[in-house]
Amino acid sequence: MGRGLDHGPDVTADMEKEIRSALGPGPEDEVLSCAFKLRITRGDMQTLKETQWLNDEVINFYMSLLMERNQNEGYPSVHAFNTFFYTKFKCGGYRSVKRWTQAVNLFVKELILVPIHLDMHWSLVVVDLRKKHIVYLDSMGQKRPDVLEMIFQYLQDESKARRNIDLNPLEWRQYSMPAEEIPQQQDGNDCGMFTCKYADYISRGQPLTFSQQHMPLFRKKMVWEILHKRLL
Repeated sequence: MGRGLDHGPDVTADMEKEIRSALGPGPEDEVLSCAFKLRITRGDMQTLKETQWLNDEVINFYMSLLMERNQNEGYPSVHAFNTFFYTKFKCGGYRSVKRWTQAVNLFVKELILVPIHLDMHWSLVVVDLRKKHIVYLDSMGQKRPDVLEMIFQYLQDESKARRNIDLNPLEWRQYSMPAEEIPQQQDGNDCGMFTCKYADYISRGQPLTFSQQHMPLFRKKMVWEILHKRLL
């Protein structure tokens, strides 16, 4: 199977058939894939059609696939938060999300991914625990120091609660990636795709070499990946 410039393998004719069928007509509530305590219905899958906005279910399933892949040798260890995490922490404070990491020691991870949904727009925060960097990536080039500050606050609360250690803010760098340094969307509906692909490439240690033109292919692949519960 051929590989495009490390954007993964090409889509074969057989894969294309499966993808078309999953995006085709049928009962909205028909479950097409189940894993990670998540269910993807035909209705959810339809959000992967071109020009559609990805929904929470699809993004959460994809983030779970990333975490699973990164358990393999040679990948950095990753924890990805659910898409509802940021809003819940912002509204309810640390108490409202304290139980989310009961089974996870965040501070032994190398990367933490936080999908952010604000004002009908998806973006991503990446915490690199190796470098002590908290980075905001936005496919419309927005800068959100307020979001970065909230994520640092969460890490601070988590660190105190779980290991009784105060993080020193002076050791941590918070920054929003400039638009000219990361791929940007050229339309109004691919922010969820960009968010997922930032997460994919960064968690593989790959430079962000994709662009708007790859999105139709990435959407198809994501349908296949969700059906087969593994990343290509």
